[in-house]
Amino acid sequence: MAFRLIALLCLASVLCSYSEANADAAVDCCLTTKNKEIPNRIVKSFKIQTVEGGCMISATVFTTKRGFKLCAPPAHESHWVEKLIKKLQKKNGKSKRTARGA
Repeated sequence: MAFRLIALLCLASVLCSYSEANADAAVDCCLTTKNKEIPNRIVKSFKIQTVEGGCMISATVFTTKRGFKLCAPPAHESHWVEKLIKKLQKKNGKSKRTARGA
């Protein structure tokens, strides 16, 4: 009886440590997007969120100068998103595109 209790406690301990280790690997993803144009004067950068990167939907994640993350549709679905990305690339001189989650 004592052996079963010790085995059960060891198993519970292993499972708890495994779930805590995997919690750090969580990807921060947009769950929805809003097709409302964002003023370019408030946007600092962008990232591309993909399904391949572990997220449920594809999206464009704009980061504002105040640090807020705004979820917009992918560039191929919305013309204003494509224009804003081009302006940011021109302003920053390089792309901030990634294949991982936002």
